[in-house]
Amino acid sequence: MSFNPTEHQHIRYNPLKDEWVLVSPHRMLRPWTGQVEKPDDKEGQNTADLNNPLCPGAKRSSGVVNPIYESTYTFTNDFPALLEEIPEPKDEGEADGLFRTKAAKGTCRVMCFHPRSDISIPLMSVEEITKVIQKWISETKELGEKYAWVQVFENKGATMGCSNPHPHCQIWASDFVPNEGRVKNENQLKYFQKKGKIMLGEYATQEIEKKERVVFANADWVVVVPYWAVWPFETMILPIPKESLPLPKRFTDLTTSQEKSLADAMKVITTKYDNLFLTSFPYSMGWHGAPTGKHLTENMDHWVFHGIYLPPLLRSATIKKFMVGYELLAQAQRDLTAEQAAERLRNCSSVHYKIQNKK
Repeated sequence: MSFNPTEHQHIRYNPLKDEWVLVSPHRMLRPWTGQVEKPDDKEGQNTADLNNPLCPGAKRSSGVVNPIYESTYTFTNDFPALLEEIPEPKDEGEADGLFRTKAAKGTCRVMCFHPRSDISIPLMSVEEITKVIQKWISETKELGEKYAWVQVFENKGATMGCSNPHPHCQIWASDFVPNEGRVKNENQLKYFQKKGKIMLGEYATQEIEKKERVVFANADWVVVVPYWAVWPFETMILPIPKESLPLPKRFTDLTTSQEKSLADAMKVITTKYDNLFLTSFPYSMGWHGAPTGKHLTENMDHWVFHGIYLPPLLRSATIKKFMVGYELLAQAQRDLTAEQAAERLRNCSSVHYKIQNKK
């Protein structure tokens, strides 16, 4: 018997996080009798609801009335996880002890993408998405002058815990570098020091050459299902290495051309997601770049700015991947291979199914 990655279980290494994922493709054959999700198909109905606290003109729980915004709108979260001013906690142990506590200071903002509640990124125009990206950049620049980490992220859909059906994201800035950023920083630096090359630059180049996990590419960006992907249809958006232009380390490094082409890449991948199961595809997504704040003066040549989409759906619009049991107690595990996922996404149309249905 010879090894077949689409039939036989194996483990794959993630150099960004120095961890492994178990791939068990034969599990896709098992019957499903577990929980099913309710598909979301309310987009494109051009509805407005002033009871929705993110709508233009709506009153939020804080009593603040939103302006009649026509593009993006950002405000400080009414229920933030991080505050700028808090008392210093008392550390119960020694510096290297078992009971350690440190202050966590920061701020949390909410950013609306669009005034309409019945629309999302794949149904927005490239020009509208570009404005979202430009706002992300300005927020990152402002907050990054003070804070060590600026995390832009979007939870889309009730399946991902999003309680408000309005196109929006959150921006959390902290005076510490959180675990994901810290681990990625350490591993990219180790790779750079060992090989003298930029890990994600090398990775993007090799993925483009291999083609088997590439979902989409334009002049500046490539969308791939990572070789080490954990979630069924997880993707990364990476800048394409060019001799004439250094790889961006942070959001703030993007050129005007890269902003627009990134908007194009975002529209394509989210459209393909929606077309995969003909539903408004839920996901958590976000952007990772080099630490900011006090780290702005440090050499970050090992870093490459990139985006991550983490969608939970596995087999259909109603069946998702659960991260439980083995995943929580041992290590990550996935069913279909990264190559199978990439092929299915690659074969999806770049024209949204709702637009196709109107023709």
